[in-house]
Amino acid sequence: MTKRTPTAQLPNTQRSLPIALIRAREKVMAPIREMLSETGITEQQWRVLRVLSEHDALDATELAERASLHQPSLTRILRTLSERSFIARTQDKEDRRRQVVVLTEAGQRVISDNLAQATRISVALRGALGEAEFERLLDLLAVLDDFKFEDVQEI
Repeated sequence: MTKRTPTAQLPNTQRSLPIALIRAREKVMAPIREMLSETGITEQQWRVLRVLSEHDALDATELAERASLHQPSLTRILRTLSERSFIARTQDKEDRRRQVVVLTEAGQRVISDNLAQATRISVALRGALGEAEFERLLDLLAVLDDFKFEDVQEI
């Protein structure tokens, strides 16, 4: 029999924030993954297309941040999306090191073709929580997004 390490200071896994966030992410992403399975688009590619659909053009660094992707992953995703003609990439005229990314008509069509289903998923999530709680959850997650462990005196 294996001796268990005491975890008295750790919350029960049912009350662990990291585990709860992962469970919630999987629950939220399941219908989105199902929607995307018919398109041949990954969830990371979808995030990039969604972010670009909200902006005229973004440099790769800002796009990675807004889509919650690491730069090396974004580089691979952009290559694939470019090969499929969903995005266009150009060098910034003022800073040749910067790459500017825009959504093409084909990329916008992917968004448009999935808009009704994506909207149904969003409405269902809002309905499950109620509008006020849905907005509150987003606000709380934004607080976590801004949280910095180095600002805490003692860990």
